[in-house]
Amino acid sequence: MSRRRSSICCAAPTVASTPASPGGRLEERVSEHNSGALGGYTLSRRPVELVWCEAFRLASDAVAAERRIKGWSRRKKRALIYGGWLRLKRAAKKDFKRKG
Repeated sequence: MSRRRSSICCAAPTVASTPASPGGRLEERVSEHNSGALGGYTLSRRPVELVWCEAFRLASDAVAAERRIKGWSRRKKRALIYGGWLRLKRAAKKDFKRKG
């Protein structure tokens, strides 16, 4: 059985990371967020949509990945979701000339 971590893109320009239960359907998790049943961070940022997901064998690996991703900048999260490995690698580097 695998645990999943998924990123949900909110109506506001934010990205939230959320766990999906083992054997749980991601569509149901997104529906729970959109209905407001889960409260928390996404409650005022609806609607949400699933934009990225990764499966892990161990729950501890899924939790570690979630904690790591939650600490990333928006730029790095967007690179993970949309740009692949090279874009993620570039986003991880500090750019002191870039504004914002």
